[in-house]
Amino acid sequence: MDLILWRHAEAVEAAAGEDDLSRVLTKKGHRQAARMAAWLDRNLPEGTRVLVSPSVRTQETVAALGRKFKLRDELVPETSLDDVLALLKWDAAAGPQLKGSVLLVGHQPYLGQLVSRLLGMQEQNCPVRKGSVWWLRTRIRDGQTQTVLLTVACPELTSSPWDDRS
Repeated sequence: MDLILWRHAEAVEAAAGEDDLSRVLTKKGHRQAARMAAWLDRNLPEGTRVLVSPSVRTQETVAALGRKFKLRDELVPETSLDDVLALLKWDAAAGPQLKGSVLLVGHQPYLGQLVSRLLGMQEQNCPVRKGSVWWLRTRIRDGQTQTVLLTVACPELTSSPWDDRS
């Protein structure tokens, strides 16, 4: 299984009393989303399932990709790592029960907790930059389930067809 984690791009700060789920992307956030979407579009395997938090900022982030996606209430900002693992049908001993590729568009802290857990880091929470993508692959080697980091990409270092680099 390939698990691709995409943290939402930069969003406006919540105003006093504003619902966190209604926060929108900044202009910079829209540019970040467009750059990462272009990179993902070139690299995502055909048939990748796309699961997205119901927050406005994650929906605006994934909209730049132009692919169908499913909103999942399990991916709200305050969700637990265990809820995310259950959504992914990830067994602690046997690893993922899903096959293929899944793109999960969500939030900190659970994205960083997921990276830390799956890669066996000592820290419980790995920092994941806004707008960045972490691509993990789980495989069986010598009878053991292993998760490896294939790549990390961030908008600042990803070229975009909208860049004028000439």
